[in-house]
Amino acid sequence: MTKPEGEMTWKDIEIGAIVTEPGSGSQYQTGTWRSQRPTYEFNRCIKCGICAIFCPEGCIEENEKGYFVANLYWCKGCGICARECPTKTITMVDEEE
Repeated sequence: MTKPEGEMTWKDIEIGAIVTEPGSGSQYQTGTWRSQRPTYEFNRCIKCGICAIFCPEGCIEENEKGYFVANLYWCKGCGICARECPTKTITMVDEEE
């Protein structure tokens, strides 16, 4: 039986399970398993971008109005952006199904 091109099997793993290249969440739609998501009160936002600086996924981007918004395709719902926001613009809410 042949494997599809690019697919690894256990035979392809380095001896000792050595990681030979860095992994990346950018290969997966990581936002599908979050339990909370960020919401915004833009009237409080000072457009400082601190939320984007602290986001471990780098999924917060500036929109056309200068506000910083999480791309929910990648957002894992960790809440770091809400914790670091100096004006409490960001609030985490339970993800609705």
